Amino acid sequence: MFISPAYAQAAGGGLGGDGMLTGLLPIVLIFVVFWFLLIRPQQKRMKEHKAMIANLRRGDKVVTGGGIIGSVTKVFDEGEVEVEIAPEVKVRVARSTITEVLNKTAPVAAKAEKTEEGKSDAAAEDDKSKRRGSGS
Repeated sequence: MFISPAYAQAAGGGLGGDGMLTGLLPIVLIFVVFWFLLIRPQQKRMKEHKAMIANLRRGDKVVTGGGIIGSVTKVFDEGEVEVEIAPEVKVRVARSTITEVLNKTAPVAAKAEKTEEGKSDAAAEDDKSKRRGSGS
């Protein structure tokens, strides 16, 4: 006989406890990599954008989603702002369409301090600028 008989080997026990864990390990690692490289940075950007939108105030120079650059003239509570895109040309845009704030205005002081003359700091600065502008 030149051909030897072939005998079937005993079948393996299938996936046991260790086999299942090693089968799920690559999927878990892929999820962890996606979390740190894609999901977490996107959540951080969304959080920063939401804070930027919440802190919009009059005088801020902004860029809308359509690429229009203008300055905020009025802030509405219902999610809209009025943006002046040219002299005497104002449009109302949704806050969520604002993509970037180019320059922030200084926050308004809660209470103006009184100077020695009994005027507020803003009024004193206004008087100084008027004196400088008059050429004296």
